[in-house]
Amino acid sequence: MKLFVTIPAFNEAENIERVIREIPRNIPGVESVSVLVVDDGSSDQTVECARSAGADFVISNGTNKGLAYTFQRLIRESLIRGADIIVNTDGDNHYNQSRIPDLIQPILESKADIVIGDREVRQLEYMPAANKYLNLLGSFFVSRMIGLKKTLDVSSGFRAYTREAALRISILSKHTYTHETLIQALDHNLTIASVPIKARKVNRKSRLISNIPKHLVKSLVVIFRVFTIYKPLRVMSGLGLLIFLPGLVLIFRFLYFYFFTARGGEGHIQSLIIAAILILLGFQIFVLGLIASAIGWNRKMQEEILYHQKKELLK
Repeated sequence: MKLFVTIPAFNEAENIERVIREIPRNIPGVESVSVLVVDDGSSDQTVECARSAGADFVISNGTNKGLAYTFQRLIRESLIRGADIIVNTDGDNHYNQSRIPDLIQPILESKADIVIGDREVRQLEYMPAANKYLNLLGSFFVSRMIGLKKTLDVSSGFRAYTREAALRISILSKHTYTHETLIQALDHNLTIASVPIKARKVNRKSRLISNIPKHLVKSLVVIFRVFTIYKPLRVMSGLGLLIFLPGLVLIFRFLYFYFFTARGGEGHIQSLIIAAILILLGFQIFVLGLIASAIGWNRKMQEEILYHQKKELLK
């Protein structure tokens, strides 16, 4: 059982040595532990610091390509090198690397395909209130949206993946991967577990959340797009219903005036026209959902082909 600990790094010279040195190299049930760093176009000494701290593999993107791209490359490079378990962490020392054995335990026990290190956000007294409640709200919303009864820390980057899970996941977003991987995981019937691992304070400002409103909008767009791809009928049915119901209300309103008032439907023809437009539009959106759902079956077949191709190429 080969474990690869992957670290996306962008200008992390100040912290990355501590991160790498804290990673346990002897874990019961694991044959070997390797550290793989992908430098995302750093302008400081990140690469040199990673190598001096004992990283087994250091790869560079050349230019800054963003977290989602870097994560996808980390997964691919780990699979190429024969990883059976992949643990992804951050280079800013936000996570406690000594807890990696606890993080991968559900995988070693064959109880999960993906394990999330729950940062215990409610207990993070140092986290700004806006970030904290944004995280809690996002976790609740995404967990319920994908049908989970338990609320997961969906924004946590401290995660463990089996080789099977890593082969199944393909990142489409260019902003972040955290929400998308979970939506995909549920679509692929992968089992997700959570282990409480309290996060540490990071002194520098978040590079991913430099502007909270902007990050919120980007995250919501990613969630909506990915959820529409994987659950098109549910999304389209919801949108269609939101438009169809007001039209239905206007129809009943017109009928009330027509049958129960002295003037009948006089003066309410405009609302009848609007009702007809809303009902027709809502129905059309529902039909689009059916078409998208049918296209989704084709996507599933393509993903299955891609999965087997990856598996064959990365033997």
